[in-house]
Amino acid sequence: MSANNKRLASVDALRGLAVAAMLLVNNPGDWSYVLSPLEHSAWNGCTPTDLVFPLFLFIVGVSLALALGPRQDAGASTATLVPVVLKRGLRIIGLGLVLHLLAWWLMGKPDFRLLGVLQRIGLCFMATGALALSLRPRQQWLLLAALLAGYGLLLMGTGLDKIGSLEQRVDTWVLGRWAYEWDAVRGIGFDPEGIVSTLGSLATCLLGWRCGAWLRAGRVQALQKLGAALMLLGWAGDHWGLPFNKQLWTPTFVLWNAGIDALLLVLAHALIDQRGWPALGRAFGVNAIAAYAGAWMCTVFLEGFGWMGPVYARGFGWLEPWGGPYGRSLAFALVFVAAWWAIVRVLDKQRIYIKV
Repeated sequence: MSANNKRLASVDALRGLAVAAMLLVNNPGDWSYVLSPLEHSAWNGCTPTDLVFPLFLFIVGVSLALALGPRQDAGASTATLVPVVLKRGLRIIGLGLVLHLLAWWLMGKPDFRLLGVLQRIGLCFMATGALALSLRPRQQWLLLAALLAGYGLLLMGTGLDKIGSLEQRVDTWVLGRWAYEWDAVRGIGFDPEGIVSTLGSLATCLLGWRCGAWLRAGRVQALQKLGAALMLLGWAGDHWGLPFNKQLWTPTFVLWNAGIDALLLVLAHALIDQRGWPALGRAFGVNAIAAYAGAWMCTVFLEGFGWMGPVYARGFGWLEPWGGPYGRSLAFALVFVAAWWAIVRVLDKQRIYIKV
């Protein structure tokens, strides 16, 4: 079955499940009591939570291929399509900056953070669209190979520890106190969505584009084999000296996650698009950026106006005797996701789709 010129419910569902998972892991009731699968790796390694953001970026690439591929086939020129991609990417980056400004203002953060999740999405969206539209498929594969190999050699040549890594040094020099982490005493900055690691996340998004192009062409079996091969390469690299690391977005982390994501795409396509299973997560997926931004603002307002503590204590305190502090914290996160699921369901039923 070819997915050419069709909007696929499976892709919307995967995008939505990624957003729902992002809301879940970003909004525990108490950050002191978070179940280990819902935490990121402290440094090297890969937890279930570490799989979430790469899945979203992978789907960004898939979605770009499904949206722009038919327009290319219809004769739209690169000169026409690239500005469209760049404008939308800049809007996503602008929204990310506004959200960080809101958090800095209302939550009394000592320093403004320049980069972040939406900024990374916007950068990868622009770069992937521009590169993929300008290069032929074989050139895209060659670029991916060069990017992963070059970035891996760069990391191994400059060090894989947090302090002293190329990421840390560049973030300190370029971002300074505008980085996510800033040690004023030592003058050291670091950002998990920093400058150097954007190379790895770009590779994730480009792999999503290639997988989306194969899905359009109906090459599902090839996509399945590719997913298995990518996982194997990532696993081998992790065991041969280049560990999984989300904060550095290492090439092994890229390959491992892209392999998983490609197999998830195949599975979702088979179950939802071909067999007609319910597209769970679709309501989040068709309003993905709006849901993420809305949830962010909700959290900022609750924290900024001092409402989070009372809401958590009065609304969830009764759960402590049964679930303990971890169960209580998880319950808040689940209710938060459920509340936003209800919101996006209403928007979907009313055919209201907020695009950035």
